[in-house]
Amino acid sequence: QVQLVESGGGLVQAGGSLRLSCAASGRTFGTYVMGWFRQAPGKEREFVAAISWSGGRTYYGDSVKGRFTISRDNAKNTTVYLQMNSLKPEDTAVYYCVAGRELGALRLWGQGTQVTVTS
Repeated sequence: QVQLVESGGGLVQAGGSLRLSCAASGRTFGTYVMGWFRQAPGKEREFVAAISWSGGRTYYGDSVKGRFTISRDNAKNTTVYLQMNSLKPEDTAVYYCVAGRELGALRLWGQGTQVTVTS
């Protein structure tokens, strides 16, 4: 069974940091593009970041550039990380791990993890 399981969400004050993790299992994700989306209450889903299968290319949404860093470890089971620094209240959302064969086809989704940033 294919699974993407996120962890690391929580409550943090503005200016603080959190690190999200996504453990992938059920197939070989080493060749997949992986990334993160988020959705805040009443808002559309927003692209946050993505990383190529090798880790050589990274992509970021404009609202998180310079503050968030995506990375991955393909050593055993693929794990993707999202280091979030200088967090703002507007970063509050459910964060979803995603995966796919290419950047424009990220069709596998995790169940999401809540991030809440207080002012």
